[in-house]
Amino acid sequence: MDQRTGEGLVAGDDGRRYRFTPEDWAQRGEPAIGLQVDFEAEGDRALSVFPMPSARGVATAAAPPASREPVTDRNKIVAAVLAFFLGTLGIHRFYLGRTGSGIVMLVMTITVVGLLVTAPWAFIDMIRYLVMPDREFAARYARR
Repeated sequence: MDQRTGEGLVAGDDGRRYRFTPEDWAQRGEPAIGLQVDFEAEGDRALSVFPMPSARGVATAAAPPASREPVTDRNKIVAAVLAFFLGTLGIHRFYLGRTGSGIVMLVMTITVVGLLVTAPWAFIDMIRYLVMPDREFAARYARR
């Protein structure tokens, strides 16, 4: 996978190469170079790319060398500011893709007791985002 564009290449049995995006990768995690994959071809695109369960290390996937740097489209400063100003509503959780806990915070804010729980929760989240290293933040809140 190219870290700048997010695109990768796979070689088909027909000898052609097909482009795919992270949305086309049908398994959790990132594809690895040399992994045998199966996919549906549409023009020059590979759709529904997934690794073959019994094959390991068979060189059929061709992609530029991928660095293991996690990629995120979220910013930890923005998350911290949202946690500080709108934290009790859980807006920062929605921003980071944590919809379930965002809904819990939003519902809890309706009651006084819930507000007493969500206020420190949001403050702790804000501090965590600010002190968390960029690499860890990107890995924890990676693009999905």
